[in-house]
Amino acid sequence: CTQDHGKMAAHANPFQAILDSQRFVVLDGGLTTVLETMGHVFDTDLWSAKLIADHPNDIRATHKQYLEAGADCITTASYQATIPGFRKHGYTTQDAESLLIKSVRLAVEERNCFWEIVTNRIGRMKPLVAASIGPYGAFLADGSEYTGEYKNVSADDLRDFHRRRIQLLVNSGADLLAFETIPSLKEAVVLLELLGEQQENVCAWMSFCCRDSSHISDGALISEAAVACSKIANGRLIGLGANCTPPEYILDIVNTIRSKVDIPVVVYPNSGEQYDAKTKCWTNPQNHDIQEMTKTWIDAGAQVIGGCCRLGPSDIARMRANCKTDE
Repeated sequence: CTQDHGKMAAHANPFQAILDSQRFVVLDGGLTTVLETMGHVFDTDLWSAKLIADHPNDIRATHKQYLEAGADCITTASYQATIPGFRKHGYTTQDAESLLIKSVRLAVEERNCFWEIVTNRIGRMKPLVAASIGPYGAFLADGSEYTGEYKNVSADDLRDFHRRRIQLLVNSGADLLAFETIPSLKEAVVLLELLGEQQENVCAWMSFCCRDSSHISDGALISEAAVACSKIANGRLIGLGANCTPPEYILDIVNTIRSKVDIPVVVYPNSGEQYDAKTKCWTNPQNHDIQEMTKTWIDAGAQVIGGCCRLGPSDIARMRANCKTDE
C-alpha cells in the first residue's frame, strides 16, 4: 500500500469536498467497541493506546472494518495516548512520541490500502484520517473526562499537557485534528489557542461531552461554548458538536449550535449506556433507535455524524444507508 505520511495538506476544510459531493460526512464508531470483540480488555489507564505498541494490526483491522462500513473519516487510536501517560507506564519520552505518530501511520496506511482497491471508490470520496486528541481527564482515567472536574488544574497546566501532543500530530500525516469528548470549556479554549499556534492549514473539529441537552459536562451552556469556540478558532474550526453523549440529547444540541454559529455540526453519540469509572464497565443498556434518530439529526442540520462508545461498524453502515436515502 502507498504511504503519504507528513504534514497536513494545504487545504482549508478537508470535509468540504465530501460535503459538496453528498451533503454529509460519516465518521467511524467506537474503537474499543470493535477491539473488545477481538478479546482485548481495557482495564488500565492507557486504555486502547496500549495496543498501538502491543497489537497494532488489531487497530488496523478495526480501521478497516469502519472503512468497509462506509466511514468517510476514521479517527486514530491516540485519544488516550499521551506522553505523560506512556511515561507513567515505563516508556521513554522518545518512545511515547513515536507511538503517537504510529497511531496516525496505522490509520493512514489502512486508509491507503482501502483506497487502492478500485471497487472501494465507487460512490465514495477518499476517506480522511483525523488525529484524535482526548481531554486531560482521559489521562487521569478517573472519570473526569465525563465531568470536567479537574482539581487544581490551571489553563497553563492544560496548555503544557496538550502542546507537544498537538505539535506531533499536526506533523504526523493526518488530514485534520479531532478534539474529542472535551468536558470543559476552559480546556476547549486552551486547545483552540494551541490550534492557533500551528501553521495556517491546520484545522480541527471540537466535540464536547455533554451532561444534558443544554450544558457541556462542566456545566457551561452549550450555546455559550459554541459562541466562545467560534470566536477563538479564527476560521480553523471545521466542525463543532458533541460526542460520547446520550443520543436523546443530540437533537437539541444540534438545534442550539445551529442557532448560534455557522460551523458544520458534528454529532457522534454513545449508545446511551453509562460508564462506571471504578469498574471500567458500561451499565444501564438502552434501546434507542439510533438509525431513525440519525435522520432527525441530519434533517435538523447536522452535517457530520457517527458513533462513539458502544456503537460499532454495523451501526455506522446503517447510519450511512439512512443518510443516503435521505438525500
